[in-house]
Amino acid sequence: MSNPHVLVVDDEADIRVLIKDILTDESYDVTSAADASEARAARAAQRFDLVLLDIWMPDTDGITLLREWSDGGELNCPVVIMSGHGTVDTAVEATRLGAFDFVEKPLSLAKLLRTVEAALESAGRQSPAARKLLPSLLAPVGRSALMQGLRERVQQYARHDGAVLISGEPGTGRSAFARYMHGLSRRGGEALTTLTAATITDSNCEEQLLGSELGGEVVAGAFERAAGGTLVIDELADLTENAQRILFGALESGRFTRVGGSEPIRLDARIVATVSADYEDRVEAGQLRRDLVSHLGELKLRVPPLRDYSEDVPELLTYYVDKLVDSEGLTFRRFSVAAQNRLRNYPWPDNVHELKNLVRRLLLSGSDEDIGLEEVEAEIAAASAADEPLVKQDLLALPLREAREQFERAYLQQQLVLCGGKVGQLAKRVGMERTHLYRKLRSLGVDFKSVTSDD
Repeated sequence: MSNPHVLVVDDEADIRVLIKDILTDESYDVTSAADASEARAARAAQRFDLVLLDIWMPDTDGITLLREWSDGGELNCPVVIMSGHGTVDTAVEATRLGAFDFVEKPLSLAKLLRTVEAALESAGRQSPAARKLLPSLLAPVGRSALMQGLRERVQQYARHDGAVLISGEPGTGRSAFARYMHGLSRRGGEALTTLTAATITDSNCEEQLLGSELGGEVVAGAFERAAGGTLVIDELADLTENAQRILFGALESGRFTRVGGSEPIRLDARIVATVSADYEDRVEAGQLRRDLVSHLGELKLRVPPLRDYSEDVPELLTYYVDKLVDSEGLTFRRFSVAAQNRLRNYPWPDNVHELKNLVRRLLLSGSDEDIGLEEVEAEIAAASAADEPLVKQDLLALPLREAREQFERAYLQQQLVLCGGKVGQLAKRVGMERTHLYRKLRSLGVDFKSVTSDD
């Protein structure tokens, strides 16, 4: 059966390209039209299974074009209306004219894909997505240059079959990138097996990884269960020394033997491991085998903390509202512009995981459709601990004087360490007169004598 053919009608080139890229990735055939005249010509030339139609276009608006098709008996496929200036009246009119659904801009890609699938199913066509989870839905959200570059890197890695080491802080979505990579790869139709390293002990690591063959009973281990697909090892540093030895041996030889067995089995799984951002320190401390990290690091991916791409926070908020409303049946609410702006400037110490939990709490706790600034402030009122790294402290939650003191204290403490405790060097580094610097350090409670100094 051929793939469903979708016509995208929108006068904004960026929107056409975005939708075409997303739908093409999902194996749809896509034709684009920049206005009503191009849309008419496209429909005259071939038959489409679905039309995505923008309302506001320069020559003929989408509602008028929809009415033209409806009145002329040419509405032979579902039409989904798109608009950045949607109103209830417009939605009602579009539905009356035969539109299947109405989606608002800026587009929630997750909602758009769900709507496309539902529209095709209503017309008796099946979505080409045979996988349970679509790679586009699995792809971490964000239009920032940082996230776009990261997704492109993952797409490149998906075309290869080498081991991948994904590093980053907890909560950044490392496992989501692993799932996305698997879904895009040639192994995407096969099993994705996740192994939580903390559950592997010295007493069970051989059976867990290699499987067993005892008394005529065969029990598959993780390597075997993931055959043909991808094995994701979550938090590599939590593997015991013995488990690391077994994993390295299997990777090095490309084979493994079940406990109690005699015949070696080929390791036919792509190995992806997630690890903390400080994994190199773990290697130096002897907690991680250097040769194992080197083998798994054939391809490396660093997932940044959310504070590094905070411009994507509004889109992430919208994405998780849609996701939680659909998956958990929560009441839809919308973040106000002020609330979104506040959250863009929040440091998110626990990253995307924290954002998702915040959205869930706000959907559960409020009754108003809009989520305002005061409600958001109440949720994030507990400031980060004073000993947190400065980038993780929510200085915006503090009065100006306290925020300034907290910044100056953290700044000077770190600079003092970089200067080896030498206040004279510190004065030059920060551009302050030494006597004034001593007074500043004392007023902030910075114990400069505790840092080794020969000043």
